Amino acid sequence: MKIVFIVALIAIVGALGLAGRAMLQDGRDGAPKSNRMVRALAWRVGLSVALFVFILVSYLMGWIHPTGIAVGR
Repeated sequence: MKIVFIVALIAIVGALGLAGRAMLQDGRDGAPKSNRMVRALAWRVGLSVALFVFILVSYLMGWIHPTGIAVGR
């Protein structure tokens, strides 16, 4: 289960990096801007939502459990 979370987080950070690279490279030397940054950010949002839903479903199915750390101590 931890590997799924780690892979998802790496994919999210990778999509963010691709968006940053697209932002810095698009429109240079009079070239028209493309939609690469928008697509990369849309992938990042989609991956983030999918990870949240996966964590929620995993908790409801009993695949993951709370750690039992007391709140406010």
